Amino acid sequence: MTAVDRYVGTKPAPVASSPDATTETALPVVPTPSAAPVAQPTLVKLPTGQHDQKRRRWVPRGAERFLGVVLLFAIWEIAAQVGWLSPQTLAAPSKVVNVGWHMIEDGKLGPALWASFTRVLWGLGIGIPIATALALAAGLTRVGDDLIDRNVQMLRFVPVIGLQSVLILWLGIGETVKITLIVIGVAFPVYVNTYTAIRQINPGHLELARVVGLSKFAQIRKVILPGAMPGFLVGVRLATAIAWLILVFAEQINATNGLGYLIIQAQTFFLSDVIIVCLLVYAVLGLLTDTFVRALENRVLRWQPGR
Repeated sequence: MTAVDRYVGTKPAPVASSPDATTETALPVVPTPSAAPVAQPTLVKLPTGQHDQKRRRWVPRGAERFLGVVLLFAIWEIAAQVGWLSPQTLAAPSKVVNVGWHMIEDGKLGPALWASFTRVLWGLGIGIPIATALALAAGLTRVGDDLIDRNVQMLRFVPVIGLQSVLILWLGIGETVKITLIVIGVAFPVYVNTYTAIRQINPGHLELARVVGLSKFAQIRKVILPGAMPGFLVGVRLATAIAWLILVFAEQINATNGLGYLIIQAQTFFLSDVIIVCLLVYAVLGLLTDTFVRALENRVLRWQPGR
């Protein structure tokens, strides 16, 4: 038995005898090196977003977003008080606030605001469902894509304001033509964003849905609609902004109420302060509707990372 056999602990294999071999050569025993102790890794605490949020803020984050707006109005007020801006050209913010308060007390601003807000709600309430239905039909079926998408893309490049004269001939000068203009302007961004989001659904997700046995309706409800929801909400945000922009032109068509009607009257009598009041009301209403859509977006898309 050799030294290696003794070390391993196995039975030695028979060695063929050789006429020249007279002695047995012993192999040296190689000691097994002892395992060196492995150092345990130490964890390093890195600053994260949550760590940064724990720092004390002297100004809330919501208020920080309005610092630029406050600075703009401060420069505007200083320029008006110094005399760099003529009152007939651009009234000072302080005067605009006084005029707005008087318009509220006189009962002019409230009904006009409600009339404009109602027109925008009607336009959004009609335009968004129509655009969503067209996008679903064009995005989910080949026939719908052939019949709808090219026509919508062609009409999308026609200026909405250019349709004003034609719509007056077709619909008259009542409320219908005003709301129709808003509907047309609202429909295009919702359609384009929703259609694009449907077309960009990951094919692997659809293949997985078919593998697990989901029906066509279940695929639409559980895969396509959730995947297209971010694009749809982006279109809604753009649509709300466009609705307020088109309302300014729509309310110039034989309007007897609304913010646009007040702007036309103020333009006739060179009342720049009244015009600024109405424009600021437009801006505030647009900001409120956009904030509502963003809150809805954060709630519906709370499954996305970073929300």
